[in-house]
Amino acid sequence: MPADDRLIVALDVPNILDGMAIAEKLGDSVSFYKIGLGMLTGGGLALANELKEQGKRVFLDMKFFDIGATVERAVGGIAQYDFDFLTVHGDPHVVRAAVAGRGDSGLKILAVTILTSLDRSDLDDCLIQSGDLQDLVIERARAAFLAGADGVIASPQEAALIRALPEAAGRLIVTPGVRPTGSASGDQKRIATPASAIGDGADHIVVGRPIVQADDPAAAARAILAELATI
Repeated sequence: MPADDRLIVALDVPNILDGMAIAEKLGDSVSFYKIGLGMLTGGGLALANELKEQGKRVFLDMKFFDIGATVERAVGGIAQYDFDFLTVHGDPHVVRAAVAGRGDSGLKILAVTILTSLDRSDLDDCLIQSGDLQDLVIERARAAFLAGADGVIASPQEAALIRALPEAAGRLIVTPGVRPTGSASGDQKRIATPASAIGDGADHIVVGRPIVQADDPAAAARAILAELATI
């Protein structure tokens, strides 16, 4: 089954050797990979470069959050490489700084709305303003688009609502928290199946453990690709 860029496989593994081993098992069935902050000290950037040299697309999930000048410099450094997506937190000053930092490179800036591992009780613990979680996600997405974000990270359960925003026209929606039917939810609290996420307006889905920890990662990826092929 040919690769489908709508599927992004999260290489949430300790180091570059483990990441390359998974990528080799997946072979031509996967064309897009996510490398997160947890891999940064395990050779994450080296792995990202290696995957790009193999013709793969790369999503760096760094979730930058800092003062504007620091974010701008950090994104400027990342923009020197030929990576595809980079995440920052969705606060407007962070998004504006990231957009400035990427300059005229092709790097897409994706804004995190509210992490898919959080629910309303978690937001209460963090002293986040009261209100329905979905409403907060929608407003953060709108603010991020207005600040110049190329897309947003949101759970599949909010994808349709974000896609309906006028500000979302031509922008990307990338959804983690995607679990094939029968998979354990793990630490994700707002989840959906691959077909449901894409059907609700997501451009890309991010899947990690159901593929990476499978006995046969390539077979697990092909099952998701078969599901996406029906949409």
